[in-house]
Amino acid sequence: MGDRNSDGSAGMAPGPAPEAPDGAAVAQSAAGGPLDLNLLRTFLAVYRSGSFTAAARLLGLSQPTVTTQIRALERQVDRELFERLPRGVAPAPYADALAARVVDPLDALAAVTGHGGPLGGAPAEPVHLAGPAEMLCHCALPALAPLVEKGVRLRVTTGLTDRLLDELRAGRHDLVIATARPRGRSLSSVPLADEEFVLVASASWAERIGGAARIAADGPGVLHGVPLITYADDLPIARRYWRHVFGKRLACEASVTVPDLRGVLAAVVAGAGFSVLPRYLCRDALAAGTLVLLHDPEDAPINTGHLVQRPGSADNPHVALVRDHLVRSARGW
Repeated sequence: MGDRNSDGSAGMAPGPAPEAPDGAAVAQSAAGGPLDLNLLRTFLAVYRSGSFTAAARLLGLSQPTVTTQIRALERQVDRELFERLPRGVAPAPYADALAARVVDPLDALAAVTGHGGPLGGAPAEPVHLAGPAEMLCHCALPALAPLVEKGVRLRVTTGLTDRLLDELRAGRHDLVIATARPRGRSLSSVPLADEEFVLVASASWAERIGGAARIAADGPGVLHGVPLITYADDLPIARRYWRHVFGKRLACEASVTVPDLRGVLAAVVAGAGFSVLPRYLCRDALAAGTLVLLHDPEDAPINTGHLVQRPGSADNPHVALVRDHLVRSARGW
């Protein structure tokens, strides 16, 4: 997981911890005792910002104080919480679990005490989220629906990764779901989800060519003459599948190109031909039998999506709320 920058802990000022409201006993130490709320606030600031230095700025503390508090919390839970990197820190697995337990109670407590929690006080600015249309519409927006119900506002932009990252650097977006990890150190990112690519066709085409059994026996040549439906004329996803799975160069032209994988899926389900698609996008159609898997390799090609955040500390606490929710939700995509 890469270095991250955020102001997710904005408004959670240091000082004596007020008593938690009923039901907000957020965590217990390894010995069974309650954990100190100030330490948990510092932990959440480091977790959200990906840096002791950034967390110190957010909390109004010195960097050595943040380091001392994190070490104290690690002693209490008897676990390492962060891996120290050349630039920032990466959360250990236990830190992910602890953050999932404490984020909602601590944000609610910050709202109750008037410290500007994500869901309290004046409405926050909209969160500007961008990424591939397919993943945004099929995965991200349904996952974020509970936050919208609670008052989070979103402004969503779709597009290709390179352009969206340029716009992120220019300040047009807060978060970008990218199909590749950004190069250089100007942007911070975390791995979001792996998308597995699958070779599919409609049930009618699968029956006509002999299905997965024939492709396994005779190779991809059996698809000769079957129309290829793809995202673009240069066949980026299909060419990668052929190279990775079959060890061959794909030598054909697309019969239909649609610059939206949901359109490719619709055409394939309707019987237009075959394609290579992310499994998350066609999982329902495969389960329903309207789409058939033509090949099931042991090592299918995958692509790791990353959630990239705008450089610097944002003033909008909802940015961290959206980011954290997406990271947690993506485990089930």
